[in-house]
Amino acid sequence: MLRARSRRRTARCSRCGKHSGRIHGRYERRVGDAPLGGLPVVIVLLVRRFKCLTAGCAAVTFAEQIPGLTRPHARHTPVLRDLLVRVAQVLAGRPGARLARSLGMSAAKDTTLRLLRASPQQEPGAVRVLGIDEFALLRGHTYATLLVDLEARRPVDVLPGREAAPVARWLADHPEVEIICRDRASAYAEAARQAAPQAVQVADAWHLWNNLAKAVEKTVTGHYACIRAAHAAVHQPEEPPPPAAPDGILDVRGRPRRIVATIRERHRDVHQLLAQGRSLRGISRDLDLDYYAVRRYARTANVEELLVKVTQRRTLLDDYKPYIYQRFVQGCRTSQLYREVHDQGFPGDRSVVNSYVRLLKQGTITAPPPPALPKPRRALRWIMTRPDHLRPEEAVGLKETRAACPELNATVERVRGFGLLMDEHDGDGLEGWIEQVRRHDLPAIRQFADGLLRDWDAVVAGLSSTWSSGQVEGQVTRVKLLKRAGYGRAKLDLLRTRVLLRS
Repeated sequence: MLRARSRRRTARCSRCGKHSGRIHGRYERRVGDAPLGGLPVVIVLLVRRFKCLTAGCAAVTFAEQIPGLTRPHARHTPVLRDLLVRVAQVLAGRPGARLARSLGMSAAKDTTLRLLRASPQQEPGAVRVLGIDEFALLRGHTYATLLVDLEARRPVDVLPGREAAPVARWLADHPEVEIICRDRASAYAEAARQAAPQAVQVADAWHLWNNLAKAVEKTVTGHYACIRAAHAAVHQPEEPPPPAAPDGILDVRGRPRRIVATIRERHRDVHQLLAQGRSLRGISRDLDLDYYAVRRYARTANVEELLVKVTQRRTLLDDYKPYIYQRFVQGCRTSQLYREVHDQGFPGDRSVVNSYVRLLKQGTITAPPPPALPKPRRALRWIMTRPDHLRPEEAVGLKETRAACPELNATVERVRGFGLLMDEHDGDGLEGWIEQVRRHDLPAIRQFADGLLRDWDAVVAGLSSTWSSGQVEGQVTRVKLLKRAGYGRAKLDLLRTRVLLRS
């Protein structure tokens, strides 16, 4: 605790600006200062109240202020205030108050929030290249829009909602915007067309690739029966095919799996009721099913897309069993086997390898098992991965997938063609790619291609330009971190302040 007083004989009136040396009274004022040696510091200041000598001044008396130390009604010095604002920008609320208290700066949680809201914000200035994306305040209910200056690499504003109107108003106030990077959301496209017709819209290349991946996934799941038949023909040629079962998929004992029969029956019933004109809510009540389950059945035309999730499971050791069996036949039956497969990338434990070797010693397993049937997601990853990045066994799996049916082979060709357009920034070749898609019976990919036509200019610019929304996605991740650090109790204005101040 430090005691101090001013040595000046006069003080300036805050209203009229005239000096006065006539003292009206004195009182003590306590002001918090920056900690010293980890200890809190309080300055007990003897403040004089002067009488204003100017006739007609509205201030009859006024209290003296020490420049650089006090301000009217302030309980912290400017130095301590700046420290608390910096703590509030990072943590805010209760976490900020706890950190400040541990550092010797006493402040309540409401004080840190009040200081944060009162912090001045820097104007964004002219923005030439703008990135737009949304983020969830409450997933599925409340959203907000983040605007990022891609050249300065910092957020410039946070708008409520994800509708076109707030974005259009912001763009109308910033006619200097020349390029707008966005995802495939129609609201942002409409806002850019209305308020910034001079700007070039660029559809983000990653979102285009992600949309194509979703279309390819539907294609793979729709032709999964072809993949299953091709896999059985290649890896089990000597065994006769299992007897046909009414439900299509057998369990380990050769019996139809009950879950498969249930899925087929529910899918059939839902589509029959839909054909009769029943609503999804009515079907949910009639079949005693969850509404979202009924919606999933209704949106899936091919039942094979639902059955792929009930196929057999893979293990971490499946890709390494042929190598272990080969080394076992060569006489290697020690812990050296685990070290060899571990060097090849096996992520499992030593006990998994030892258990498999034990079965080989007992004669339970006499031949290496065939590769497991790839799940649709695994086949999708093979298709969407650059060919020179595939491992040898993955390249073999992709080759078998392409040979399963002409549609899957055409899908791989169209994916590689689209990837080539992205690598070479060849937006002009998109029209030829769409024509190639229309030559094959690929409904999901054709639907994706038709969607590109509705946003043609932005898609062509996205494939031709080097600008993308990559750093916008990174800023969204940072915004989500700030939001979760506030435990969901902060309003949008406080989150906006933290986002803009910390940029």
